[in-house]
Amino acid sequence: MILLQLFWEFFKTGLFAIGGGMATVPFLFSMGAKTGWFNEAMLADMIAVSESTPGPIGINMATYVGFTVHGVVGAVTATLGLICPSVIIILIIARVLKRFRDNPTVDAAFYGLRPCSIALIAAAGLLVARITFLNTDAFQSGGGFLALLRGKEILLAALLLVATRYIKAFQKLHPIVFIAASAVVGILFTF
Repeated sequence: MILLQLFWEFFKTGLFAIGGGMATVPFLFSMGAKTGWFNEAMLADMIAVSESTPGPIGINMATYVGFTVHGVVGAVTATLGLICPSVIIILIIARVLKRFRDNPTVDAAFYGLRPCSIALIAAAGLLVARITFLNTDAFQSGGGFLALLRGKEILLAALLLVATRYIKAFQKLHPIVFIAASAVVGILFTF
């Protein structure tokens, strides 16, 4: 039964997450809250791992969740659930595209999907920023405004922003250097 639920949850995510892998994050946030398969901290870890490994982010996250929930079979099931809607839609579109290629209604529909994609990606970015920079649990348990802010994370983000924007030597570095350095910093300072 868990495999069917995994497939269904990721099928819905694949069906409605238009705009790439980061567009799946709001759906994953909702899925974690509903199913209890993962929490916000685990979601942040999934995003970090998915961003730093080869392959599409959404598929990496589906595979990760499926594996943590039900091993290798769960990983395959969740991944298939995520990609099935795309495969089905592409097969349908390929079949009828020639007939509707120059249809202004179809063109307008695809144009109308752009704001949805932007909104999903923006929601994912805000969610990641909230998880990374704000400690809502400490704030809700009676801590003051300073308890809300995660100081180490904000300082690290500010340093990376300054380094990559204003120091020419950092601008020439390959992104893999930043990924490796982030891993080392995360391990050393327990982010």
